[in-house]
Amino acid sequence: MNIQDESAFIRFVRAAASLSGEMLNLSTMAEICGKDIKTVRAWLSVLESSGIVYLLEPYYNHFSKRLVKTPKLYFLDTGLACWLLGWNTPEQLINGAMWGHIFENFVFAEILKSYYNDGIVKPPLTYYRDKDKNEIDLLIEDGSTLYPVEIKTTSDPTKSMVNAFKRLNSIPNKKVGTGAVICMAKECLPLTNNIWAIPVNMI
Repeated sequence: MNIQDESAFIRFVRAAASLSGEMLNLSTMAEICGKDIKTVRAWLSVLESSGIVYLLEPYYNHFSKRLVKTPKLYFLDTGLACWLLGWNTPEQLINGAMWGHIFENFVFAEILKSYYNDGIVKPPLTYYRDKDKNEIDLLIEDGSTLYPVEIKTTSDPTKSMVNAFKRLNSIPNKKVGTGAVICMAKECLPLTNNIWAIPVNMI
């Protein structure tokens, strides 16, 4: 890329780490590193092609115009993300403002890597978000079935955490499979008839 302004590039990479688990915002990243959006987009493509970050596309169908079209940004190495952000100990991370995002990032990266390990380069993974801000962290698509997943740091998940799953029932030609809340629970427990709380160490 012949990057001449290394300090700006480092600020860009740290900005990307600080936005892990959030919807991609090129304007914010450009403002942080002091570059234009075209430059930021080019730098982001380098991180993506290098396997440093992954852009998770939103679920989209032609039947609804209320679904967002902006991807979410994830670091594939949460250790690198933490180092860039100055989280040097587990205690600092758990007590810090980024804990929820880093946890979500870690879970997503592990699920993604399981597909990579099976030789699946383009896994059937998306996320759901509509104009009313109803969001599902992860959708796993298998044929005509959508499996919804929420990712939470709690050890005591509740049914209210999966309210957005109901939104999937209105998607034409799709059925909703067993859902999950991947969290800090110590054992696998049912939340409803078809939604389970799954300990993070099981992924």
